[in-house]
Amino acid sequence: MFGIKFIKVQPTTYLLQYRGGQIVREGLGLSFFYWSPTTSLVAVPVASSDVPFIFQETTGDFQSVTVQGQVTYRVSEPKRLAALLNYTLARDGETYVSDDPEKLPERVIHVINVLARAELQKLALREAIRASDDLVKSVKSGLVASDEITSLGLEVLGLSILAIKPTPETARALEAETREKLFRESDEAIYARRKSAVEQERAIKENELNTEIAIETKKRQIRETQMDAERAVQEKEGLLKKEALESNIGLEDRRKSLVALAAENAKAEADARAYGVSSTMKALGSADAKILQALASTGMRPEQLIAFAFQELAGKADKIGQLNISPDLLRELLTPQPARK
Repeated sequence: MFGIKFIKVQPTTYLLQYRGGQIVREGLGLSFFYWSPTTSLVAVPVASSDVPFIFQETTGDFQSVTVQGQVTYRVSEPKRLAALLNYTLARDGETYVSDDPEKLPERVIHVINVLARAELQKLALREAIRASDDLVKSVKSGLVASDEITSLGLEVLGLSILAIKPTPETARALEAETREKLFRESDEAIYARRKSAVEQERAIKENELNTEIAIETKKRQIRETQMDAERAVQEKEGLLKKEALESNIGLEDRRKSLVALAAENAKAEADARAYGVSSTMKALGSADAKILQALASTGMRPEQLIAFAFQELAGKADKIGQLNISPDLLRELLTPQPARK
């Protein structure tokens, strides 16, 4: 019939039926017939809503940043919200007669904006960029305790900050600074690696030099030992030579003494012989020559006697006219005679 309509809402919608300024029916997921000329219907969605947001704020060092995130909330007290905002359905039972339902997310975002501004103004740009977790905690606690959110009958289920970005120019400057810092760190790493390599090379060289020094020291010790041994041998040889020289000197002295003694003995013997010869000559000088010849011929061999006889004949050659010597006599003289025993 004309004016009688049927309405059915989802279980996530809280429906209030007003007639004559009084609530005649309310609840979740209701369905009923109503007389439209005298009935006003208020439908408040109580399901959770995910509302993204993005806004620009200024940090404590006057740098602009863009905050991007999302808030999740639900209507926990629909009658309180319906008393503050107009959620009245149009006659078609589907659309709202005002835009208040669309303004609810904006109100929540405004509260988040105010809370985020208060926190960002305490931080410098570098700190603000890295303060998303701290910002979430402080803003969420502010939302839960906010009078505006409580008065609207809302329950904050979650809040997330997806990004806190500086302006493109500032971002490029930070990137350049960070890039330069990374380059410096890379250069420092290369320098440290080269320094380490140089130190290791120096350590190797020092070890090699120490090894060479140790080898040379050992060689010097060996040479010194050899020189000491040679010196000891030379000293021993010198001592032996000295002893031998002293011994030779002693022998030479003794030999000289013996030679001198032998010379003295020979001189004494010569003197004795000379004295004997002198005495003999004195004795013979007074003796007769014929007697001396007779004594000299005593003990002579026949050939010697013959030779002596020829000598006597030669001494008287002026008195001898002619001398005949037979071949037999010459043969006897030239034939060797056996020695007398």
